[in-house]
Amino acid sequence: MVRTPLTPEERLRGERLGRLLREARGSRSMVDIARNAGISAETLRKIETGRAPTPAFFTVAALAGALGLSMDELLLRCAPEPDAVPLAG
Repeated sequence: MVRTPLTPEERLRGERLGRLLREARGSRSMVDIARNAGISAETLRKIETGRAPTPAFFTVAALAGALGLSMDELLLRCAPEPDAVPLAG
């Protein structure tokens, strides 16, 4: 199965997610947060650095729970700016 390349917008969204997760983690250990979320520290590292810009929904939900973030907050802070969304038509 061939995976289609990510768009620049998808990569940017992944970078925003990674930055938000790093900020929310603060001084807490990557290993501890990953363990609490039920994922590997390497997976968390890839998400935080943008090397995994499109993690699975349940991975994001588990990380949000481990970090005390709401999914609404993640969406608001990681979605593109309203003026950056192309209009259909």
